[in-house]
Amino acid sequence: MLDAKLKDQLKGYLDNVKQPIELAAALDDSAKASELYELLQEIDALSDMITLREDGDSDVRRPSFAINRVGTDIGVRFAGIPMGHEFTSLVLALLQVGGHPSKATPELIQQVQELDGNFEFETYFSLSCQNCPDVVQALNLMSVLNPSVKHTAIDGALFQAEVEEREIMAVPSVYLNGKLFGQGRMKLEEIVAKLDTNTDAREADKIRQKGIFEVLVIGGGPAGSAAAVYAARKGITTGIAAERFGGQVADTMGIENLISVPYTEGPKLVAAMEQNVIEYGVEIMNMQRAEKLIPATKPGMPHEIRMANGASLKARTLVLSTGARWRQLGVPGEDKYRNKGVAYCPHCDGPLFKGKRVAVIGGGNSGVEAAIDLAGIVGHVTLLEFGAELRADEVLQRKLRSLKNVDVAVSAQTTEVTGANGKVNGLDYTDRNSGKNVHVELEGVFIQIGLLPNTEWLKGDIELSKHGEVVINERNETSIPGVFAAGDATTVPYKQIVISMGEGSKAALSAFDFLIRNSADE
Repeated sequence: MLDAKLKDQLKGYLDNVKQPIELAAALDDSAKASELYELLQEIDALSDMITLREDGDSDVRRPSFAINRVGTDIGVRFAGIPMGHEFTSLVLALLQVGGHPSKATPELIQQVQELDGNFEFETYFSLSCQNCPDVVQALNLMSVLNPSVKHTAIDGALFQAEVEEREIMAVPSVYLNGKLFGQGRMKLEEIVAKLDTNTDAREADKIRQKGIFEVLVIGGGPAGSAAAVYAARKGITTGIAAERFGGQVADTMGIENLISVPYTEGPKLVAAMEQNVIEYGVEIMNMQRAEKLIPATKPGMPHEIRMANGASLKARTLVLSTGARWRQLGVPGEDKYRNKGVAYCPHCDGPLFKGKRVAVIGGGNSGVEAAIDLAGIVGHVTLLEFGAELRADEVLQRKLRSLKNVDVAVSAQTTEVTGANGKVNGLDYTDRNSGKNVHVELEGVFIQIGLLPNTEWLKGDIELSKHGEVVINERNETSIPGVFAAGDATTVPYKQIVISMGEGSKAALSAFDFLIRNSADE
């Protein structure tokens, strides 16, 4: 299954295995079981620290395999073949079960080790989901660090009967001791925070002890990362407070328009941005949601940002780069059936709708790309566009028209997502030309209608446009002296990664210029 180059790379990684590990294969007579056993044999042959045996336990899923540290209770299990986005999860599991240390902070490792109780986790993933590896890797690491934590990562496309029985319509879906624990992207610190109820209080205490930053960036996407790097390069104290480092980029599949980088993926870019920021000594305060901006009383004096956990951060200048989130339809049924047929990420959740009927709402590039991708997985796609014509690039429209299992309806206003028995069964739309109401029977609805700026918390404190964007000038200055803004949360046109990076850099340079022209004692 592995080509020669991948085998060489994996062999090099496995040189870092410090303790003997065992692969226990639970097989059946399926073709997937044969593929899985072939993969395990190839891994076994790459290291003397690995042994392979068949698992006779009748209570485990088949096909699946466990990675166990010999002579201990430490191990993880994969139900399925962890290739695609999950291949990295497989490699990390081999290394960590084999004694290679994690890059998690000592404080976070200790927090995991001190968790008390019995935690049986199951994560349903899809091989095309770029959000799933974060969850799988986090829970795998927890099971290595704490014997009370057990984790099985399950390929939802392979175990369809379980997916349907549990009515799973979004990945990653995580179950703890048989009950739904969470859905969507979660990093290690987020999972631990849900289990350890004292996390918020501890983080708030840490924040209260921070001094005054010269530049404080709110938001950790491309704009925020660039702003932090440019500020730190000036030798001034810089911090980032982000609800989720990486923002929307972490949910982006393929990135092909970042200059000098022919192709990358969102999670890889986020990891590179975070590493770049860390290398410059920027203090990252993750999982911190800003709730209130209190402007400085005069130039040079500190601004205050009140956080959701009750603590506050202060800085002489601010760069607001809170980004944007998926825009919602705002029609009946959308909230009710979210993750029960209503979805926003076709790459993540598309495989769960194999052979089924779905709709895509939105005729821009993202909507048409979603329809094209889904057409190769699902039974049928109905694309609905509110306007009189599709807005996507012509090359995408030509590809869309060539697909036999796609119907397109323009001038279509979605009015309701319908459902029964807790999941989507269709949608209603109005033909804006004829006024006729149309019902489409289907099992999934993917909403791709653009982004909404994350600026509600700033309303009344800073000038916002009618669309809720922070109003800025060419120097990224806002209506408040010493407060700058950048990226998708602002009035800058064209919401693109490369533009956000440039805007973040400009904002930091403007903040530095402000600092040298305004001192606290003036």
